[in-house]
Amino acid sequence: MKIKVFIKNTAMFVFTSLLLRTAGIIFRVYLAGKIGSEGMGLYQLIISVYVFGAAFATSGISTAVTRLISENENGGLLAAKKILSRAIMLTVSIGLASSVSIFLGARFVACYILRDTRTTLSLKILSFSFVPMGLSSVARGYFIAKRKALEPSLTQIAEQVIRITSIVILFSRFSKLGTEYCTAAVLLGDTIAETASFLILWALLLKHRKSLERGNSIKGTAKEIIRIALPITASSYISTALHSTENLLVPLRLALFYGVKDRALSLFGAIRGMALPVLFFPASFLTSLSTLLIPEMSSAAARGDKREIKRAVGGAFRITLVLSIFAASVFLFLSEEIGLLVYGDKEVGFIIKMLAPIVPFMYLESVAAGMLKGLDAQVSQLKLGLIDSILRIALILITLSRHGITAYLLIMIISNCSTSALSSRNLLKKAELRLDVSGWVIKPTLCGIGASFLAKILTKSISHLMIKAVAFLLISAAVFLILSCITKIIRREEFERIFYKIKPTTKEKAKPLKLHSRVPHRQGRL
Repeated sequence: MKIKVFIKNTAMFVFTSLLLRTAGIIFRVYLAGKIGSEGMGLYQLIISVYVFGAAFATSGISTAVTRLISENENGGLLAAKKILSRAIMLTVSIGLASSVSIFLGARFVACYILRDTRTTLSLKILSFSFVPMGLSSVARGYFIAKRKALEPSLTQIAEQVIRITSIVILFSRFSKLGTEYCTAAVLLGDTIAETASFLILWALLLKHRKSLERGNSIKGTAKEIIRIALPITASSYISTALHSTENLLVPLRLALFYGVKDRALSLFGAIRGMALPVLFFPASFLTSLSTLLIPEMSSAAARGDKREIKRAVGGAFRITLVLSIFAASVFLFLSEEIGLLVYGDKEVGFIIKMLAPIVPFMYLESVAAGMLKGLDAQVSQLKLGLIDSILRIALILITLSRHGITAYLLIMIISNCSTSALSSRNLLKKAELRLDVSGWVIKPTLCGIGASFLAKILTKSISHLMIKAVAFLLISAAVFLILSCITKIIRREEFERIFYKIKPTTKEKAKPLKLHSRVPHRQGRL
């Protein structure tokens, strides 16, 4: 990919991500005001089932489509049609199985798993979104492989507009009927938005396919899709199942500690529905970079170009750590103000402060997971995800009923730090690269803490929350930028490691990259 195309696509994804995250946070504030923290906790319970069903519906087929089309760039229309037709067949089959299972089992899940009958209606509604969701992921995989950022970006914006508009309209009709119908309205809005997104994406995809040359067909497509998707899918299924179990256990164990179920749901909603969206907000650039690097890493791996992989990994690590460490320092020093400004809740600010130190680990794990998918390292994801989730569940069962929310926050910190370290180790090993502790960790940490500490002192006397937060961000960003230039923690060549393709030498061509590794990893999450 040419640098101009990569930068253009990255900028498009970053803009879209920032816009969607901003709209998402504003909308969550709106939701929290409508249904309260207890309602947000109930919504998060339903989302745990939603995520589990979505994992079945989307599985790893989207990544398989991206990789196969990237590796067969010269195949033309016939190759693309073959890959897409097989992907559609698998996606529809899995999506229908998910939909039928959730719809028919809604009452059982609500009564015996979620233990709240108010979730039955919402579960039945969300079951209709899995097939369009899966097909949308296939279309996005195609556009990412073709280095087309505009189509999926515009579709995501349209989807969010439709989602918010639908939910606001539905709220006006059902808000007086209680929490059960409010959460059902949210899920109905999500289903409408997913269906609209699918229709728009596939209309754009059919239009784009007409511009492809006929080319040559390829063999063994279904087998290759399954080979790539199966480990990702298995890992996603197991991880999501255990993660959903964790989400169901947390309110129950917290209820034992606090003695009141409503209080437990409120705390759970404050963490999952309020604090985490804020913590992930600055990750827009990094998640976009991770997504766009998948086809690039796949293409380089197919050529056995170790030099390009090494450059891309080194640049991605440096940029990720520098930006995430700065974000963590801002969250650490401005947590109380953010909690009050966004949600009007000091408790959310406390949660943000507690989780701020692990922001670099969360971001780095997400980027590492994306790059590892491009290097065909998805098999190792299963083991780490399984071990991590089992340990988390065990710790939740042992500690939450005795120590409450503090224990859960500590579990999240330990889990994310350990899994991020293992994922990063795996990626560095594959790229034959060493971690630059001084340039990538120590210097950015000192610069971030120094900039935020100075901003905290200079804005201490400001009483207005909005003015104080804006002043803090401007001062800390300016000081951090100056310190970064002085310490040279980001250099021009680091961006070139990502944005420029280096032609492989004859020696590198003669030694193709080994794509399989036994070091485990998993996709970043809290």
